Amino acid sequence: MILGGRSSEHSISCISGRAIVAALDPDRYDVRVIGIRRDGAWVVASDLGLDVVVDAEPLPEVSADARSITIEQALDVDVVFPVLHGPWGEDGSLQGLLETLQVCFVGSGVLSSAVAMDKGFMKTLLASAGLPVTPFVAISDLRWREDRIGVLDAVTDLGLPVFVKPARAGSSLGIAKVSRVEDLVGAIEHAREHDPRVVVECSVEGAREIECGVLTDTTGRPQSSRCAEIVVRSAHEFYDFHAKYLDDSADLIVPAALPVGVEDAVREMALVAFEALACEGLARVDFFVRPDGAIIVNEVNTMPGFTGISMYPRMWMATGMDYPELVDALVRDALRKGTALR
Repeated sequence: MILGGRSSEHSISCISGRAIVAALDPDRYDVRVIGIRRDGAWVVASDLGLDVVVDAEPLPEVSADARSITIEQALDVDVVFPVLHGPWGEDGSLQGLLETLQVCFVGSGVLSSAVAMDKGFMKTLLASAGLPVTPFVAISDLRWREDRIGVLDAVTDLGLPVFVKPARAGSSLGIAKVSRVEDLVGAIEHAREHDPRVVVECSVEGAREIECGVLTDTTGRPQSSRCAEIVVRSAHEFYDFHAKYLDDSADLIVPAALPVGVEDAVREMALVAFEALACEGLARVDFFVRPDGAIIVNEVNTMPGFTGISMYPRMWMATGMDYPELVDALVRDALRKGTALR
């Protein structure tokens, strides 16, 4: 188990990691917990256990006092569960290291991890597979610095309101909903605090936020879960970081109350998205369902949250697989696929 990491989702990784370790059968697995501090140092607790994570305010952290360990020592294992969210962990960086060292690991490989991490490239590939996505503008660091007026013109052509997002961040960090032209620059600069690459996309007004889990079975064939719905209460305009992790301001409905035909269509589109990005092991695919029933793919998350309240395990529970079974299935899938080209 590797948790923590250098990204702004460090603490969410720690919470996910704690839950996964608790679910692993100690009679079947000898679990070693490796932490990556925010400064990139790899560390381990004296007993190789979860003491590498310490409680902090408002969320847990990898301990600054944990013992340093070399990467070679850390990866002297049969299989790695890299429960890292965001850049330098979920984006293909760690997956490339593991592939190079021929270490089995849970989840997608280098290409699909990298593509799914970057919302602009992800949407381009999803659209090329025939999936409906929201109109968007991708803003590179160079484009923003050298052609700010052109960027703002392209964004306003989308129509307001829009969502401004860091291209390679998760957990809704750095995201803003913008309804006034005069607020665009501030929102883009805020997103750039998390990532120099930014994506601006049309807001799908009045849509329901629906999620679906994908998991590969024992033969490597992807299967989709029952769907879930996020209903954000009036305290938050959208499902932001605080609504997800710091307060009780969203209702997470599992399974979602969808017409049978709509849920079947969402589940099928989740499988198409999974295949379009060449994902492996697991993914959570997020959708918008318009009032007229039209379905839009929002994004694909190759290492979704695994906290006690996270949607991905809850969707599989509603489908008939409990949390320990899900974690065990992912580890077994990693061992099945091995480290060769696939």
